[in-house]
Amino acid sequence: MKTKVFIDGSEGTTGLRINERFLSRDDIELLHIDPALRKDPAERKKLIHASDITFLCLPDEAARESAALAEGEDVVLIDASTAHRTEEGWAYGFPELSDAHREAICKGKRIAVPGCYASGFISLVYPLIVGGILPKDYPVSSFAISGYSGAGKRTIAAYESADRPEELSSGREYALTQQHKHLKEMKKITELARTPLFSPIIDDYYSGMVVSVPLYADLLTGTQTPEALLQYYAEYYKNQRFIRVSAADDEVAAGGFLAGNGLSGWDGLKIYVTGNTERIVLSSQFDNLGKGASGAAIQCMNLILGCDEAKGLDL
Repeated sequence: MKTKVFIDGSEGTTGLRINERFLSRDDIELLHIDPALRKDPAERKKLIHASDITFLCLPDEAARESAALAEGEDVVLIDASTAHRTEEGWAYGFPELSDAHREAICKGKRIAVPGCYASGFISLVYPLIVGGILPKDYPVSSFAISGYSGAGKRTIAAYESADRPEELSSGREYALTQQHKHLKEMKKITELARTPLFSPIIDDYYSGMVVSVPLYADLLTGTQTPEALLQYYAEYYKNQRFIRVSAADDEVAAGGFLAGNGLSGWDGLKIYVTGNTERIVLSSQFDNLGKGASGAAIQCMNLILGCDEAKGLDL
């Protein structure tokens, strides 16, 4: 029997990507909403209730509204918005972090897909907190670069316009007030004592991102080097198909450049550790539309269904 799936918000970037990924699957029956009624609460409620799994690919307020519409039903909600990532009762959709995270997804009815920047940041920081290597009160900072596809349809249209302003040809730092919407989950999921300093950059390419966290080695527990941390990550994420850890002599890092679009189109995430014995830089490279959005959402769905975790995904 096919799983009935409704994508609430199928016109957005994430919703469109999820829909595309289902075209080749014979185990999914997609429920479609009349475009004229896509904002009608009654019609959305009807389709949510008719589905086995509903993906919420909506602005935060609308995602909360849809979650309320689903109350009392057995439907599984997988929310790609920011709305529920730090809410009680919602599993955080990053199964590689721990067995407890994986179990909560597999058994859960309410799953919050991590933010793209948050995925990169948490993949690096969470294991070090768990292992006691990074003190929870460390004043963590992070910088990142992303393609413009993560900024929504309006920004995509601006970047792809024939008469776009010259400034869009350059990388642009933003979230200058230190109020980026992913900061809340970045702090809560890692259990850091302080909200991280975070400086993201949007650049003139479609998809892919790198999130980096610089650290002073002498403020970490034990004697830490890039090689030692690579070994630690390799052990922490062993047997995790969606996470790869670079070797110390990885040709990308050894070449001196780490491209934001280097893993565009791939649904996994790759970790690098560079620097020296005094100053170390942790970096995660992935596709903001893959492990950072639709790919992560489908991975969570696959876990809930008990099928191959990577079904329909590119690894």
